Amino acid sequence: MIPFKEDFKPSPQYKPYLAIYTIAVTAVLYVFTFGWLIFPAATIFTSYVTTSVAITVFVIILLLVVAFVLVWVRLYYKSIVYHLNDTEMTWRRGVWFRKTGIVPYNRITNVDISQGPVMRIFKISNLQIQTAGNSGGKAGSEISIIGMEDAEPLRAFIMDFVRGVPPVTAVTGGEDSVSSSTSSSSSAVSQMTASANDMSALISEVKTIRQLLEEQKK
Repeated sequence: MIPFKEDFKPSPQYKPYLAIYTIAVTAVLYVFTFGWLIFPAATIFTSYVTTSVAITVFVIILLLVVAFVLVWVRLYYKSIVYHLNDTEMTWRRGVWFRKTGIVPYNRITNVDISQGPVMRIFKISNLQIQTAGNSGGKAGSEISIIGMEDAEPLRAFIMDFVRGVPPVTAVTGGEDSVSSSTSSSSSAVSQMTASANDMSALISEVKTIRQLLEEQKK
C-alpha cells in the first residue's frame, strides 16, 4: 500500500541494516586509528601496563562505541519521517541536529533506485530523488527515501505526480470518492439515455409531419 497524505518511515529491516553497516564502519575506523597504538604503548610503558591490559582497555572502549552506535541507530530510525501530498514531498530526520526539507514535484527530474549487496540481503533499497539544480543547470540528489522494502511502486507513484498525472489512488481518495465517481457516471448515462429518447420522439414527429404534407399534396 502506497502511503499518501500520511507520515511513513523506512522498513523495519532498515534498523538491523543500519546497525550492521554503522558498526562495521566504526569498528574499522577505530581499529585503524587506535589499534596500532596498543603494542607500542605497552612496550614503552611496560612498567605501568601490560599488553593484555592494553588489549582489554581497547576492547572495552570498542564495546562502548558499539553500544553507543546501537542507541544512535534506534534514535535515528525513530526520527526519520516522510510525507507525500498532492503537490510536494517532505522529510525530516536527525538525532541531535534535526533536518527538514520540502521538494515540490515540479522540481523533480527523476527518481532512481539504488541497492547495495548488504541491502539486497535485507530486501530494502533507497530512492534517490533527482532535482533540478539551482545554478548551472546541474541535477543533484536533494533527498533520499531510504530503507524502503518495496521501492518500485513508490517510485512509480511519485513519477506520476512529476509527469502531472496524479495516480488513481490519489485522485479518488478512497471509497467515498469512488462512490461519487460511480454516481456521476450513472447520472451521465441517464442524461445520455434521455437525450436519445428525445431525439427518437423528434424524428417520429418529423415523419408524421412529412406524411401529412404528402397527403395534402395528393
